[in-house]
Amino acid sequence: MKNNNIAISIEQQFGEIIDIILQHKTNASRAVNEELLLTAWHVGGYVSAKLKNEEWGSRVVTQLSEYIRSQRPDIKGYSKRSIYNMVMFYDVYSSETFIATIRQYLNTEFVQPKTAQIEASDHKQKVPVIVQPKTAQFVQPAVGQMPKILELTTLTNHIEILCRCKSDEERLFYILYANKEHLVKRELQRCISNQTYTGLLGNKDNMSKGLLETYPNAPVMFKDTLFVDFLNLPKKHSETKLRNGLIEHMKQFILELGKDFIFMDQEYRLNIGASTFKADLLFFHRGLQALVAVELKKTKFHPRDLGQLEFYLEALDRDVKRSNENPSIGIILCPEADRVVVEYAMSRSMSPTMIAEYKRILIPQERMQQQLNEFCNLFLNKD
Repeated sequence: MKNNNIAISIEQQFGEIIDIILQHKTNASRAVNEELLLTAWHVGGYVSAKLKNEEWGSRVVTQLSEYIRSQRPDIKGYSKRSIYNMVMFYDVYSSETFIATIRQYLNTEFVQPKTAQIEASDHKQKVPVIVQPKTAQFVQPAVGQMPKILELTTLTNHIEILCRCKSDEERLFYILYANKEHLVKRELQRCISNQTYTGLLGNKDNMSKGLLETYPNAPVMFKDTLFVDFLNLPKKHSETKLRNGLIEHMKQFILELGKDFIFMDQEYRLNIGASTFKADLLFFHRGLQALVAVELKKTKFHPRDLGQLEFYLEALDRDVKRSNENPSIGIILCPEADRVVVEYAMSRSMSPTMIAEYKRILIPQERMQQQLNEFCNLFLNKD
């Protein structure tokens, strides 16, 4: 028994060392990203001033790019297009309208990570590590100073956001969302193409009281509209064709659902009494530590669909869920849902369920600024 305790103690200490290593690797990556952003900010600001004062023109920017390439071939990433991207990076993010948008939605001070202490179990040696603050907070930049919020994602992602987003509110959303989901360029491109900004924060009436109470951050974690354009579904299709298409393109479907989803099985068998039932798709959500059952429908949402899903959730919680996991979540994925019918169906449901629609093609949508405000509040108050 004593040897076992010693082994556990050593393993715990080794784990603490790994935590320290990973934290400093994260800090190093963060520092590199910050320097890249500051470089783009200052280069962009310098060139922007020359262009605005008409001291330079397009020809001079071309000459600058060629000069850097000839004098310092080891310095990469300063083509004419890249330099103009840096100018755009500076001009848009230093504008009064973008700064005003930050003030409107994130009017708090950014606090740098504090040094905390971890005690080694035997020598009581205190090792300083960086601990992230519970809430992300942002300071308003001084004139000419890069807004702190830009450090939340990479320069590559910023250029994508600047080139493809039309409003400051939309840009702010994708900066926060890219940070929250740890998106790389390709994943961010798909989120922008699929109008995540308009689809993520829909009407909460599509979520049950049980889902909102058990998982308060559900509105920021689950989309009410999923775009499955990659399936090339015909207007008339079967649930089997929909399920098989999603299985075949599971990587793209998970990118649409959210990166924390892990696919477990299709037509997952639930043996209840003398009967066998099958849940269409079963996932596990790493962040929520919960099973997620997705029921696919080829027709408009009907209240009876909810009863079937709740039945499956009860079976999952009784027979499949492990003791360390949270209550199972259910999603009905259908092509259309009457919002009033959904509201009525959800009003008394205490099971963690929601209704989501899938669209075969991308449909432009508009959302009110209140939704961005809601997302920012959830982002600031996340654990």
